[in-house]
Amino acid sequence: MIRRQRLAAGVCALLAALTAGLALPGPAAADETEQAAPKVELVLDVSGSMRTRDIDGGTRMAAAKQAFNEVLDATPEEVRLGIRTLGANYHGNDRRTGCKDTAQLYPVSTLDRTEAKTAVATLSPTGWTPIGPALLKAADDLNGGDGARRIVLISDGEDTCQPLDPCEVAREIAAKGIGLTIDTLGLVPDAKTRDQLSCIADATGGTYTSVQHKEELSDRVGQLVDRAADPVVTPVATEGARECSSAPSLKSGLYTDREEFGRQRWYKVAVEPGQEVRASVSVADDRAVNPDYGVLLRAVTLHGREIVRGEAAGDGRTDVISTGLRYPRPESDDENAAAETVCLQVTNSFSPAAGVKTTPGLPLELTVDVVDGPSKASDVASFGLGRGWWLLGALVLAGFVAGLLWGWVSRWRVAVWRTN
Repeated sequence: MIRRQRLAAGVCALLAALTAGLALPGPAAADETEQAAPKVELVLDVSGSMRTRDIDGGTRMAAAKQAFNEVLDATPEEVRLGIRTLGANYHGNDRRTGCKDTAQLYPVSTLDRTEAKTAVATLSPTGWTPIGPALLKAADDLNGGDGARRIVLISDGEDTCQPLDPCEVAREIAAKGIGLTIDTLGLVPDAKTRDQLSCIADATGGTYTSVQHKEELSDRVGQLVDRAADPVVTPVATEGARECSSAPSLKSGLYTDREEFGRQRWYKVAVEPGQEVRASVSVADDRAVNPDYGVLLRAVTLHGREIVRGEAAGDGRTDVISTGLRYPRPESDDENAAAETVCLQVTNSFSPAAGVKTTPGLPLELTVDVVDGPSKASDVASFGLGRGWWLLGALVLAGFVAGLLWGWVSRWRVAVWRTN
């Protein structure tokens, strides 16, 4: 019995070692593509409420200045950083004038730390809270270039310049497809401020953080600035069509689009014989939606025949729902075989909650990858392992033979021991 247990353990170990050795990927090639310089603009609320003393015994403005100075010292050299203020210059009570009070304190450029700190030191809490206009101006400040772009908004209250809803402004910025992310930090943990700042962040794929201490503020702003320096893939803005015949032709890459509630978008991909198209789609509900929803991704021929589909459904509250598909095209004996046009259809069944605006459409992100297909590409169901079926069979056979040999040797040794 002991010998059999050892035999089984030895065979399992052998199989595990062979599998690990064969499955171990080779070293990845370094990405030599030079990334464009990332851009970050810090947008600071300098309205009158920033005089309040409730952050570690000091004013909110003092905490923000300390955080800015620490972040400026630690900003990576490759980051182009700028500073914009809102409510910093107008002292009066005229709402129309106060809602235009946003200015660029330091331009988005190579950082001169001394100059930037001097500019921050001059700030004094003054006026209104025009968050919407400030975000529009900040988006213009970061316009141009292909690198990562990020706005970090620090505020202690709601926008006081309605009806220009800052959440709608954020959705309009995201709808432009320029790959700009807005992160928000709230210095007051009340529900209204949290809801508005969360909505702004959600609209662009950013984050919201509630901050109540100096160290938290410094750490979080520093993390967001550092994150901008990380290599990123910026999605390419595209616009799907209402039918396949007029759909845009896509190559391998990451794309962003907007899709109306309950509607569909079409895209086209060319697939050569022996190639495989892999596609995935994510649709985000950046506003309140009704429960019970789904996303469908279909690969269809030009003549309308469905090839394969992927679908996902959910209920309740979620931020994003995703699905994907794979279609391997068989090899062809004809060397002059033409590429096959595969139509990708994206459909969603989201419906807006009562009183929620339906425009712009929901943010959609589509990934397309056309690669060399597996062997016997016509068998879609068997693609999961591809040639791995042969490997698995070889390992099972090798284990069986090894077990027989080990058992024969063990029995021979026992026979010799009994004879002696």
